[in-house]
This record gives sequence, C-alpha cells and structure tokens, in this order.
Amino acid sequence: MAKTKRSDSTEHDNSYKQLFSHPRMIKDLLQGFIRQQWISQLDFRTLTKVSGHYVSDDLRDREDDIIWKIRWLNQPEQWLYVYLLIEFQSRVDRFMAVRIMVYIGLLYQDLIKAGAVPAGEKLPPVLPIVLYNGEEGWYAKKEISELIAPFPTEFSKYAPKLQYLVMDERHDYSDQELLSQLNNLVAVLFRLEKSRTKPETQQALKVLRQWLTNSPPSLILAFRTWFRRVKLPRHLPGEVLPELSDLQEIENMLETTADNWLEQAKDEGRQQGIQQGRRQGIQEGLRKVLVGLLEQKFGSLNEETKATVSRFSETGLLEDCAKRVLTAKTVQEVLKPVETQNGD
Repeated sequence: MAKTKRSDSTEHDNSYKQLFSHPRMIKDLLQGFIRQQWISQLDFRTLTKVSGHYVSDDLRDREDDIIWKIRWLNQPEQWLYVYLLIEFQSRVDRFMAVRIMVYIGLLYQDLIKAGAVPAGEKLPPVLPIVLYNGEEGWYAKKEISELIAPFPTEFSKYAPKLQYLVMDERHDYSDQELLSQLNNLVAVLFRLEKSRTKPETQQALKVLRQWLTNSPPSLILAFRTWFRRVKLPRHLPGEVLPELSDLQEIENMLETTADNWLEQAKDEGRQQGIQQGRRQGIQEGLRKVLVGLLEQKFGSLNEETKATVSRFSETGLLEDCAKRVLTAKTVQEVLKPVETQNGD
C-alpha cells in the first residue's frame, strides 16, 4: 500500500525514521507522552529494534515503519511490540484504522512464520502509534469498528475491534506541556517542529544540545541531519546551506543568519489564515447543505437540531452526514454518529 507524499514529507519521514531508530527516542516517547500506569511496568533496558521489512502473501512490502519490542518487568518472558507509523502527509487518512489493522496483521503473520510465537503461546500485544505532523488536526476515526456501517447487536462479535494511538504534534501538545518535560528529547523535537521564529528555534536548540550530552554519536548525527535537511530548508528556502558537522555549528550559523524568519513566520501565518478561512467557508457551506437536505426530507428543524449542526466542524464528517440523509429514517440517525465523534 504505497503512500502519496510530497518530497519534503519524504525527507521528514526519513529523518524521523533515523531519529526513532534509537532506543532513547522510543523511551522518551513512551514515558513522556503516554500517561498511563502500565508504562511503569515496562523494562526499558530490554528495548530491541525489530526489522520493519516484511512481505505479506500478496508481495506488498512494508519497510517504512518502525517496530520495537520491550519486555514486561513482571513477565520478563513476554514482549510488548511498539509499531510506530510516521504519517506526515498533507491530508488526514480517513481510513488509517484499516491500514493499522492490516499492518498489525502482517506483523503477527511475520512473527508466526519466524517462529517467534512458541506453540501454545498467545500472540504478543502491539501498541500502534501514528506520529502525525499535518497542518490540519487529526480527525479520522481511531477505532475501526466506527468505520463499519451499523449492524445488529448479535453481529457485533464478528466485527473487528482495533484502536490506534495518534500523537498529533502540532495540535495535541501545548508549549507549556512540552516545556515541562525535562530531559526528554522527543519533547524538544516537538518544540522545534512547532517553532516558527528564529529565537524559538535557538532556545530549543540550546536545550537539545544540553540534553544530547553523552548521547551516542549516531543520535547526534540524526538530529543534525534533521536540521540540515528538514528544519533549516523550511525556514530558509532557496538558500545554499553549508555542510554542518555538529549542532554547535548550526547554532553558530543561526546567530549570523539574517533575521528573515520573522517575516517568513508572518507569511506562513497569513497563508495559514487564508487556508483556514477556505476550510471554514467549505465547512459552513456543507452545514447549510446538510440543513437543507434534512429539511427537505424531514421537514422544518427545531433550533436545537440547527445548533447541533452548527457545531460540526470537520469536512469529512459533514460529507458523511450528508450521505446518510439518503438512507436514514430519522434526523437522529443522520446526526448521532457525528455527535459521537465530536464528543470524543
């Protein structure tokens, strides 16, 4: 299943694969961004990278994703697999839950073929994480059962159930939350991703250099590569960047670089405002269409129903809602799935 991506997104993906091929990054990701009790039950000394290249029966390669395994402290013979999917496409994949189900199925198939599941033993648990960095907030369904058309209660045991975890770098984490994470390399990476101006980047870079002290050279190189190929070209388009041997040289270069980041940040802000305005215009148009379709089929709507429609803010969900008008028998059948999604 090929991904359609922009060239800059490909560079971003490759840089992230390099970064998250280091155990320190996986440890910081799990401990810093999954606030659940079971994380304390993991033995991070056992973090082991698993080959992400395997082939399904229909010969479709999956070599782009990052897979790690880690033992449980109270069950050292058992592994947890962490499946990290880098998703820096310009648009949200509405059917990501289906992709995740397929990829985990391929992973299980590979483990079985490799003899990694002893006879009589159960399959290991897998934590699927989607790392997302798009301009638009993630709105796709995270539970695959929510993508399936309604079915009788008796049929529910046959329907698949699988949920994935999304880490939306741009929208899920505030600056204050990231600043509160001490000695966490993933937190400072997210800060650098969100930084728009040169001073913000310089401040985060100083922290990064400090926290990388005594880190493996390969991890330092991975961050340098990300700066050289992703971060700096984003803010200094068209400039020929020199070869930079370490992060100190990058910091020195930022000190002498012309202060054109501020103007670029303003331009980006204006462009984002224009894009946001267009999205809002499209969404407002869809809300009007939806109200019109509902009134045409079910008659005049009360103010509560109109207010409910006015709260819907995702383009894809509004389109789905409009399609349901054709088969729905009541207004509630049209609106309830969207109300549920907006309430999640």
